[in-house]
Amino acid sequence: MSKLPWNVFSKVAVVSALFLAGCGADQAKDEKKSEKETAKASVKVTDYTFDTAANMFAYSEFELSGEPLAEGLGLDLDVLDPQKVNKPTKFDYTAGIESYEYSEEAMYEVVEKSGFGLHLVHGPAIQQLAKKQGKQPEQLLGERFYSLADAVGYPREEIFSNMYPTFMEYSKGDPHYAQKVDTKKYAENDDGTYVPKYQVNFESLRWDRDKMEKALVPSAYGSVFLKQALWAGDFLGGFHTVDGDEELAGETPKDDEDQNIALGVSSADGMQGMILTEEIWNKLLYIRNHLFYDSKTNQLQAAKMGVNYDPAKGLVYLPHQIAVTEDGNEAAAMAKQLKVTDAKSVLNDQWLMLWPSAEFFGMTDQRPENKNVAPSFQALFDGDPFPQGAGENIDSNANNDITADDPYSVNRDIMLHVFKNIRAMHFNNKEGVFVHEHDGKQQGTYVDTFEAGYTMEALRIFQRAIDGLPVGYASGEAAKGLETEEGKLAIDMIRKQADFMLTHLVQKDGLVASGYEIGKGVKDEVTLKAQLGAIRGLTAAFLATEDEKYREAARELYVSMEKEFYDKELKILQTKDGEIKYDPTTAGALSAVFRVAIQNLSNRDNGEQEKALEIETITKRYTDFYDLVIDGPNLKEGMQTSEFWDTGDVYKEKDRSENTDGDTVPQVQAGHGKYGIAPVLVPVEVKKR
Repeated sequence: MSKLPWNVFSKVAVVSALFLAGCGADQAKDEKKSEKETAKASVKVTDYTFDTAANMFAYSEFELSGEPLAEGLGLDLDVLDPQKVNKPTKFDYTAGIESYEYSEEAMYEVVEKSGFGLHLVHGPAIQQLAKKQGKQPEQLLGERFYSLADAVGYPREEIFSNMYPTFMEYSKGDPHYAQKVDTKKYAENDDGTYVPKYQVNFESLRWDRDKMEKALVPSAYGSVFLKQALWAGDFLGGFHTVDGDEELAGETPKDDEDQNIALGVSSADGMQGMILTEEIWNKLLYIRNHLFYDSKTNQLQAAKMGVNYDPAKGLVYLPHQIAVTEDGNEAAAMAKQLKVTDAKSVLNDQWLMLWPSAEFFGMTDQRPENKNVAPSFQALFDGDPFPQGAGENIDSNANNDITADDPYSVNRDIMLHVFKNIRAMHFNNKEGVFVHEHDGKQQGTYVDTFEAGYTMEALRIFQRAIDGLPVGYASGEAAKGLETEEGKLAIDMIRKQADFMLTHLVQKDGLVASGYEIGKGVKDEVTLKAQLGAIRGLTAAFLATEDEKYREAARELYVSMEKEFYDKELKILQTKDGEIKYDPTTAGALSAVFRVAIQNLSNRDNGEQEKALEIETITKRYTDFYDLVIDGPNLKEGMQTSEFWDTGDVYKEKDRSENTDGDTVPQVQAGHGKYGIAPVLVPVEVKKR
């Protein structure tokens, strides 16, 4: 790729460090006509509304089912080329390029380009630093981005312009672009491709603010937090050389004191990881200081200090929905007023906050007794560029802890709050189940199988984090933990819910019911989504307890799901009997179940011979699903609305196809709507033609 003169910088220092690497040779013509074009099904979009919680959850699972999964099966990632569709194999390309890069692109659309939330210039950490240094927040933010770039060896002149970094994201919106996307040539490459202006200047990528549901919902901003934490952990999980941009694992937290070693696995990835971490820090401060709800006073307030919070003395929790009234500044929106519009606690909200806070805890953990923290993470939070944890909060004495604003302390406050509230508000200890709702006064009685299963997975990650075990891409690895009391409580809840599933939710046909009403029994409806949640939960129970009965139960349920839901003609799973309607949540969960089936449930070399659990069978199900449902049979159908660059679609001189890689996903400006649409997921209905 030719050298690009990155020299644009907006008025309020709203910048991006997303570096787009050059792509390889033209797509071979014989890839253009695929078997998808002769599919015997339509995959029509049923609603173009962007659901933040569903999308960011799905893309988190897509990320984990992307490069890490393919690499774990032996793929050399260096052989992947976005323009060589289905090479070296269909699975390798689907996982390593499509699943992984769709996930990354969508995150940037939400937190950097769309304007979909509150602007980072109003973030608490930015505001505090500006006040302390006697500067305007706009100036401070620009200088902050420069210092982050310096920490990873990223050239200041290559920072992108007119970014809209968010620290709090809204719950729903319209992902269609509100104006014409600027695809005019910005710079030319040696291979005939060119960089369009929108890839260096994000001004034309805004969504319509009038069509945003300006509400703060924990599952929405929590799922964005999950995306940010997973990618930040990936990007900042090592060091690199400044002169050669060569990744280094790192040996000590002081490695970056060498003039030729910088933070981040590369300069470009490191910069993006820095931006994500900055957004997370500001998000956490805002949540802790403003978004918790006191059930006694019925008012929003700051959270208690996590280690000292006792739900029995009064519930202080994250309510389901808070309406935002903005200040009218569309260029950099700020919340003028917050109003609780739904005060109940919903399990989906809580586990979608527990999971990411546990992931981020694994990055920020500075407890001396935890020997499993990567040196690069320790270097990241050593005071420069991010604050160290308060000394009172990282020692082994909980009695001297203080309220502090560093990333470790504020994240721990939220994580422990949410964990304690899940236990106090949503866990029925007598039945051994997680209930779906709590109205702030009384616990509900309905158990949603999907939500209960994913709560088990979130608790598994929490247990690993609090016990000092690897999380992120390494969350399946065995290691010796610290055996904390919180970790033991988490495992106890996981085990009880798993046992309840096996005793009360698994039916005679081997499938699980979609739910259970305490005192009344199971809900008769059987859905694919329920099976996916249960498999996820039972696998989590196996990984957390190492009890083989949970693995065997998950295997049996997977086989029953395959038998009951698999459509042999379309080669995908139905979502209900005779119905195929996929929303992003179900799609993300199915991607996850394919992954855990490959990694944890597939046949071992000990006589296990279930055909459905042969890795070859599972990978075929994986690619068939992505092929038909995610990409769709043609340019107008499928869940993935558009794509660009790292998923294969580049811009070429004299090429007017708006689909240069010849697949079935259009470029962003060519997608649905007057000006095109952001690369996100939308619900679809699949019908046989």
